[in-house]
Order: sequence, then structure tokens, then C-alpha cells
Amino acid sequence: MEPFRRHRGRMAPLDRANVDTDQIIPKQFLKRIERSGFGPFLFHDWRRTDPDFVLNRPEYRGATILVAGPNFGCGSSREHAAWSIQDAGFKVVIAPSFGDIFATNSLEIGLLPVRLPEPSVRRLLDLAREDPTVEVSVDLEARTVTAEGFDERFEIDPFARDCLLNGWDKVALTLRHEPDIAAYEARRAVWLPRLAAS
Repeated sequence: MEPFRRHRGRMAPLDRANVDTDQIIPKQFLKRIERSGFGPFLFHDWRRTDPDFVLNRPEYRGATILVAGPNFGCGSSREHAAWSIQDAGFKVVIAPSFGDIFATNSLEIGLLPVRLPEPSVRRLLDLAREDPTVEVSVDLEARTVTAEGFDERFEIDPFARDCLLNGWDKVALTLRHEPDIAAYEARRAVWLPRLAAS
């Protein structure tokens, strides 16, 4: 996982509440076993049926911050929802609230879910609609979201923040204890099963 400290980019305003994971990445695209390749199918049904859908509009191409309504990522626990958002080029999702499992899945791959009060999210949605070129800065170290005339702090779990800042996924967290693991393995009885070194 790449370390996340701060990101500056343009916003895509998805002014919808209760966006569930089936809308984010429909079930027919969950057959892949890799984490990559899901980006083209992000919001597939909405993109296919609504020519004016935000991600179909040329002025929002290249946006790296998705701003959405409350309860974003609710529904089933598919990891593919976070994968598809990240694979489509987004680094941050800002919303008033998130489905718990979606938020956890996002943090584990380095996609930052930022919770801001609903009036603040509304201001960002309006900003993005009024001027699609406006850039927002999300600073994980300072825990701030800033743009011209906009400055908000956000809260994040300290452990999740530490993992993001250092780029530690679950494997990296385990490898931080490699000397202890090696010492334990050296003390184990020889008759116990072992994993073969590759």
C-alpha cells in the first residue's frame, strides 16, 4: 500500500444518498480474482443509462476526489466497491457518513474515506458543480480538507491514520514483527509442521 499523507485534486460531485455497493460495482463484475481492472465498471448501470451521470461528463474526467451524500457504500460487504473506486483513479471519498464495512475496506487499500458534516459536504458539492476545475487539498497529517474559502477538520481512527501515513497494509503490519517471528520459529520443536520457504 502506498503511504498517504496529502492529496490535491479535482472533485466529482455524486449528489446521492444511500449509494450501495451494488450500484458502485454491480454483481456481474465480481468474478475477477485480481484487485485491478474494476475501474471501468464503476457505477456501471448509472453510467450506461444516464448520459448526464457525473462520471460521463467531460468536465469531471480526471477527478480524484469523489464527494457523495450520506451513507455512502452501504449494502453488501464486497471489497470490490473500494477496489473499483480506487482503480478508477480516486484517492479520497468525502461524505457525511459511510457504510462501516466499505470504510474499513477502503482504509485497508489506501483509499481515504473522509467524514465531514452534511452542510460542509453540501458546500463541496456546490463548489464542484459551480466550478469543476476547483481543486481541494486533503491533508491526512493535519486532518484537514481545504479549498478556496473552505477549511474543515476531520476525525479518523488513530490506528487507521498511522497505517495510511506509513503505507502499512496487513502484510506490512505483520512483517514489522519479522525478527520476533523468526526468533519464535527458531525455538519451535523440529517435529512441528512448518511452511516451506519459497
